[in-house]
Parts: sequence; structure tokens; C-alpha cells
Amino acid sequence: MSYCGAPGSVLALVLRMTQFTFAAGSIASMATTSRFFNLTAFCYLIASMGLQIIWSFLLALLDLFSLVRKQSLLSPVLISLFVVGDWVTATLSLAAASASAGITVLYFHDLGHCHFGEECQKYQVSVALAFLSWFSTSLSSVIMFWLLAGR
Repeated sequence: MSYCGAPGSVLALVLRMTQFTFAAGSIASMATTSRFFNLTAFCYLIASMGLQIIWSFLLALLDLFSLVRKQSLLSPVLISLFVVGDWVTATLSLAAASASAGITVLYFHDLGHCHFGEECQKYQVSVALAFLSWFSTSLSSVIMFWLLAGR
């Protein structure tokens, strides 16, 4: 029996690839600026999104393998691991995106304008992509928790 969004389903693979793509975009946007390393929140965003990329990519490979082999990944031990991993990465992603958003709000609204030119737009894009990555990760974590609670 297959559940919507369960490990090894097409929806799970789509969610993992979405998380991976948004996190990679966030890192790419932030890393192409020359001053991101001066602010701890931006460095934390890069580290958090890097962890998100690794986690999402590995689970996407596992989902793909399960789909190709038509094997179930609904073992209680695996679901527990997915729940913990998803909640940890979701929490770190939200914290990093929120801290980085605070810095961008400081630059754009509190200080009146950003003095870094084009880099300011890259900061905003990076933060927006980080929030999108967090949103898809939170969807996965809720699905995994629901599956665990239903067992």
C-alpha cells in the first residue's frame, strides 16, 4: 500500500528534488556575491542550504532506487530516521532563512537602501529560495511525521 508522499513515491521524489533545487539556487545566488562572508547569517544560510542539498539529494536517490526496484521504504526504522532528518533540516533551514531575511530587511528598509548594488538583489533571491526550500522540506517532514504517527 502506497501513501501520498511516502518514501519511494513519485511525490516524495518531486519534493526532494524541489528541496535540492531551491537550496542549490539559494547557495548559487549567495555565493556569487563578494561580501556574503562578512555576515554570519549569510554564512549560516550557506551551511544550512549545503546540509539541505546533501540530505535531499541522498533521499532523492533512495526514492529513485525504490521506484525503479518497486520496493517499499515504509519500515518504521527508516520512517523514524526520515522524520528526525527532515525536522532537523527544516529547523536549520528556517532559522538560517529567517536570520538572513532579517539582515536583508535591515539593509533595504531600516538603513534606507543597500550600498552593495546588484549584490542586494542576490541576497533577496537567495533568501527567497531558502524559504521555498524550507517550505518543501516542512511538507516532507509533516508527511513523514504523519506516516510515523499512523504506524
